[in-house]
Amino acid sequence: MSALGELRSLVARLRAECPWDRAQSVASMRVYLVEEAAELLDALDADDAARVKEELGDVLFQLVFLARLYEERGDFDLDGAAEAITQKMVERHPHVFGEAASAGAGTNAAWERRKAKAGRSRIDGVPLGLPALVRAHRVAEKASGVGFDWPDLAGVLAKVDEERAELGEALASGDPARVEHEYGDLLLALANLGRFVGVAGEDALRVANQRFERRFRAVEAQAAAAGIEPADAGLAQLEEWWQAAKRAEVTS
Repeated sequence: MSALGELRSLVARLRAECPWDRAQSVASMRVYLVEEAAELLDALDADDAARVKEELGDVLFQLVFLARLYEERGDFDLDGAAEAITQKMVERHPHVFGEAASAGAGTNAAWERRKAKAGRSRIDGVPLGLPALVRAHRVAEKASGVGFDWPDLAGVLAKVDEERAELGEALASGDPARVEHEYGDLLLALANLGRFVGVAGEDALRVANQRFERRFRAVEAQAAAAGIEPADAGLAQLEEWWQAAKRAEVTS
């Protein structure tokens, strides 16, 4: 039996014999899938092969478990899901499988045309539950697939400047609703800037968060070494420790 077959047998046994696993449902498993996917992203960010292997296994377990739940309901099983995605990928890659290659057959625009269905928007398939920055990136990609996009990077940078200026005007107005509106527009423009320069906004922000957290912990450690609370150190001292943490990262 293959390793995947053994995992499927294990999940079936857990569902039959473990009270906790028997109590799980499609709804209850959602949070675990999100958590494991986030842990996989952390491992990918670290480019730690051992961690990636472990976290891929954890995500795979969630997928096999969910497929088992649907199998028990008589809807489909894991083989059915595998067959469906295989067929979908073959259909969407005619330039690879079977059909003669044609000009532009492997482009993103051609891909979107094959995915499009009568009466549906090209953005219908972008899940509403995606993190907002990820969804902004994907929706803009869909629109770009039909030519609705800036012609070059200069256009996107001009849009960022425009939205930044409008946010400044909103802040000056003191209108909270207007500030929220313009702040959202600026974030959307920045998401598009990331798309143009090949950077996923969600990934960049996640890594930036990690940098901030790492440096802030270093600031807290410096305060502890000095025997004071960070709040009592004063902004100038906190900034000095912060800059030291940044320099330490560069030289390490």
